[in-house]
Amino acid sequence: MRKGGRKNDAIRPVLIQRGYLRNAEGSALIEIGDTRLICAATIEDSIPKFLYGKGGGWITAEYGMLPRSAEVRIVREAARGRAGRTYEIQRLIGRSLRAATQLELLPEITVIVDCDVIEADGGTRTASITGGCVALYDAFSKLSFSEHPMNFLVSAVSVGIVDGQVLLDLDYKEDSSAQVDMNLVMSESGAFIEIQGTAEKLPFTSEELQQMLDAGKKGCLELIRAQKQALGLKE
Repeated sequence: MRKGGRKNDAIRPVLIQRGYLRNAEGSALIEIGDTRLICAATIEDSIPKFLYGKGGGWITAEYGMLPRSAEVRIVREAARGRAGRTYEIQRLIGRSLRAATQLELLPEITVIVDCDVIEADGGTRTASITGGCVALYDAFSKLSFSEHPMNFLVSAVSVGIVDGQVLLDLDYKEDSSAQVDMNLVMSESGAFIEIQGTAEKLPFTSEELQQMLDAGKKGCLELIRAQKQALGLKE
């Protein structure tokens, strides 16, 4: 039995509070179970050097965990330097949000999406993408466009195999004992943007892979509905 009696193909309760920070161009507090993050989008009037003269803008992301977001205190990255895991997660968030955006429609700006974990109970990188998308959408609303530069909303969820069972939206306890750990990023049409999957203990079959993809799609589309509700968009 999962925590709270949750079914294998059910995501945890989701709350997205739009406009959480007063000063950011776009922001959101996202809660998925006991995982909580603040996502903030900042617009800067500059672009990376590799975009000079090409037109359009850029989207990038930064990710971090507050020291007591976990059971054991995490040393601040300012004191120890950034870890490889942090860079990996930041790049995943940035790629996912750029995939949803027509960068050529942007003026020469960079949008930085900061994702800061307040409390961690599994799925922080996927929650960062889901909440970061809401923050980014709102930041774009502060600019004037003939059409909104986001082609679609994007969400992400974890899925895995624990004790031989395919589980959706793993919490920390489930993730730490998973035989297979996978993260899925999807568009609101149900198309895949990125799939990251690893057999932590035992190899998995093509049938198990399909079960995880089906469960992940279900979870991502539920998260898209939560995003649309927070943004006041029609489903």
